[in-house]
Amino acid sequence: MSEWIDISVPLRTGMVHWPGDIPVVIRQTADISRGDVANLRTISTSAHVGTHMDAPLHFVANGRPIDTMPFDATVGRARVIAIEHEHVITREELSKHDLQLGERVLFKTRNSNVAWAVCRYFLKQYVALSPDAARYVVDCGVRTIGVDYLSIGPYGDEGVETHQLILGAGIWVIEGLNLANVEAGTYELVCLPLKIEGGDGAPARAILRKA
Repeated sequence: MSEWIDISVPLRTGMVHWPGDIPVVIRQTADISRGDVANLRTISTSAHVGTHMDAPLHFVANGRPIDTMPFDATVGRARVIAIEHEHVITREELSKHDLQLGERVLFKTRNSNVAWAVCRYFLKQYVALSPDAARYVVDCGVRTIGVDYLSIGPYGDEGVETHQLILGAGIWVIEGLNLANVEAGTYELVCLPLKIEGGDGAPARAILRKA
């Protein structure tokens, strides 16, 4: 049986986060070595840090919150697509991969080898879906997409448009994946966000196994 591959980014104090969001602070508030009866840590951060999911509510006023996500949106067969373009995910490149109705698709870009492994600060020039590529994804009827940095859209106004297009179509989004050790192909995906009532997003744990 194939081994599961963890494609999640560990949460840690000071990790890369979206500019303007609350940074991650993990603080130990009880410690057995100091005489406490248990070890205890508190976490302070945004819901959109590290490996996390966006619910439609994130950019759609009346969109579905994260606690209403059906399990099969992020549990089941998924396809990892290797993106060759070094700056953006384009409609032209995606059109070569024959995206299918109801498909779960994870985009592996240079982000996995650069953004997570090398840079300790936020990169504005990460690889993301252009608004035109987002329209193509919507037109294909894809159910769930995943990307290997903190946003499905480019930094700035185009990123807002990409989010509005994707989430406005009811597509579920996984952001902040690390696909460095994953080859293109078909996998079993398990990714479940924390069940935050009425949440616009939530941290998640994501794993893959070769199908």
